[in-house]
Amino acid sequence: MNATQEQLKDKLKQALGKAFGDEYIDIDPILVPASNPKFGDYQANMALSLAKKLGQKPRDIAHLVVDHLDVSDICETPEIAGPGFINLRLTSSYLEAQLNSIQTDSRLGVPVSSHPKREIVDFSSPNIAKEMHVGHLRSTIIGDAIARILEFRGHDVLRLNHVGDWGTQFGMLITYLREVSPSALTTANALDIGDLVNFYKQAKKRFDEDEDFQERARQEVVKLQAGAEDTVHAWKLLCEQSRQEFQIIYDLLDIKVEERGESFYNPFLPAVVEDLNQAGLLEENQGAKVVFLEGFKNREGEPLPLIVQKSDGGYNYATTDLAALRYRIQQDKAKRLIYVTDAGQASHFAGFFQVANRANWIPEDVEIVHVTFGLVLGEDGKKFKTRSGDTVRLRDLLDEAVARAREDLKSRLTQEEVREETEEFIANVAKVVGISAVKYADLSQNRTGNYKFSFDKMLALKGNTAPYMLYAYARTQSISRKGNIDYENLGENVKINLQEEAEFTLAKHLLQLDEVIAEVEQELLPNRLCEYLYQLSEKFNQFFESCPVLKSEEPTRTSRLALCDLSARTLKLGLFLLGIDVLERM
Repeated sequence: MNATQEQLKDKLKQALGKAFGDEYIDIDPILVPASNPKFGDYQANMALSLAKKLGQKPRDIAHLVVDHLDVSDICETPEIAGPGFINLRLTSSYLEAQLNSIQTDSRLGVPVSSHPKREIVDFSSPNIAKEMHVGHLRSTIIGDAIARILEFRGHDVLRLNHVGDWGTQFGMLITYLREVSPSALTTANALDIGDLVNFYKQAKKRFDEDEDFQERARQEVVKLQAGAEDTVHAWKLLCEQSRQEFQIIYDLLDIKVEERGESFYNPFLPAVVEDLNQAGLLEENQGAKVVFLEGFKNREGEPLPLIVQKSDGGYNYATTDLAALRYRIQQDKAKRLIYVTDAGQASHFAGFFQVANRANWIPEDVEIVHVTFGLVLGEDGKKFKTRSGDTVRLRDLLDEAVARAREDLKSRLTQEEVREETEEFIANVAKVVGISAVKYADLSQNRTGNYKFSFDKMLALKGNTAPYMLYAYARTQSISRKGNIDYENLGENVKINLQEEAEFTLAKHLLQLDEVIAEVEQELLPNRLCEYLYQLSEKFNQFFESCPVLKSEEPTRTSRLALCDLSARTLKLGLFLLGIDVLERM
């Protein structure tokens, strides 16, 4: 099913062509959802922008468009308001036909993309020998939500975890462990991740203060790059130990991602330098090979260099990122590369994107997108940290969310509802609510800004929160339990008939799902889907309060049950695309 808005746009364009000539058929009709329901459902605003070009009054233009506009199969008679706005109101028959159509559609009217393509989403990207912290939260769940939506639209999505598993830090760590815990370099899981992190901090301190240690660490890096057996073995053990810890977090968050770390691209780095040199972009600067960036200057006002090869012959992040970009275009055949990282890395990405463009490595049919996000702040508005000032471990944050959700549930069971539930039920609800609350609180914000992390707000049963959404879904399921209804077997030829205002409001919102998902697919802003689901939950609850379902007479009863089912399935699908499970009971 084509989005209603797209159908109306096409019809308006046809009317423009008939009214003013074929050269106007591609003019944007500026069709937007009506700001106020009393004006209808959609509003076309192109008359004002065309007034100067056509030399006519906007209202006269609107009249000419309406005279040539045939939307009788979708809308009531168009109305012209103000200086030339064309107001369109969907007919009851159109709404009912669309609802009855998606009622039997597992995709709820959301089409598969007519132009599916290979897309790569680069997200999460923790560092080996370091624990995942709250800073990794946004990249991980934003990247997963984007990947889910693209996959649902039919794109071939490669989810990549570009982990930091190469470079100087391994020279430091391996050199230090040879001194203090040599067994960690020969035996799997000889240390737990906490000890490994502490050893890494101590190794970094030694590296900064001890020149002899610094030189030995650099030699260890050389041995790693040269494939020395004992060093490579130690490196693999350290990577595997960190990988196991990462997987605990990914399992808890239900994240699927394919690891392809910095080390993967190591064999391709010399070719990056050589090809940039052949393209005439490389220059020598203080012994290093660099590309001077256009439009970037340092504090002294001098051109800023992107270092491709250091003076000691080593490579850095930019070299690896350039190699990865080329591999993803040339070998993975991706047509859109999506990098999900914090906004603080914007200059780095703009820099190596520019170099790749100037080297002509990015074909015209390939799109490169840096999906940025802001900081996670504490309730005091400052960067989110523990009381001791340390970065918050992601595992601790998720565990606390589940624990708080558990306490809220137990309190509700004993004080408000006085019902008994099994330990299995309580544990499952606490886990789903806790993890969902953390995910949704993040995804519901515009990712480009910072947001304040508050357990109290994200776990609230009211407002734009995951628990509110989960409760709305559970409410639909309580109707089926109470009435002993099987939504999948409401009978043959179920027809939705709209009567009350709350039914119309809910129906119109249900039919906007395809438009919202298409929008998120392009703009990569998951908060748009969150806002849609929040409004859906509100509209469903208003419908539930004002329109009796089980007590209604037939055929109204079955019609409203079908509306409940559509609402439930839409909520479930939308939450799934955000990486959130639903609950049949709360």
